[in-house]
Amino acid sequence: QVQLVESGGGSVQAGGSLRLSCAASKSTYCMGWFRQAPGKEREGVARIYTRSGSTRYADSVKGRFTISQDNAKNTLYLQMNSLKPEDTGAYYCAAGRGTVVGGILVCGLQARDFGYWGQGTQVTVSS
Repeated sequence: QVQLVESGGGSVQAGGSLRLSCAASKSTYCMGWFRQAPGKEREGVARIYTRSGSTRYADSVKGRFTISQDNAKNTLYLQMNSLKPEDTGAYYCAAGRGTVVGGILVCGLQARDFGYWGQGTQVTVSS
């Protein structure tokens, strides 16, 4: 079992910044951030392979959000800049071992790649 605890959400005006943190009880193959707006499905925002540090972002956040990690502290971060009202939603930290694709473990931006979830932290961006 992996416990994940997010922090850092809040309310900000459009154009502002927030930094989310996620403390994990232990390391996993990959970690990521997802978000869910009211009435919408949960979507992958960013993910990182914990060993290599390789990252991937949703097109909607490229150039504005940065996922990073502190392996010594088993902590994941999401730096969010130039926030927009459409970034509003509950943000969830996720950890997992990926999905086997062609004999290789792959971690994308799909929920099926992650087996552990935090409780979520709310981000509200006002115009």
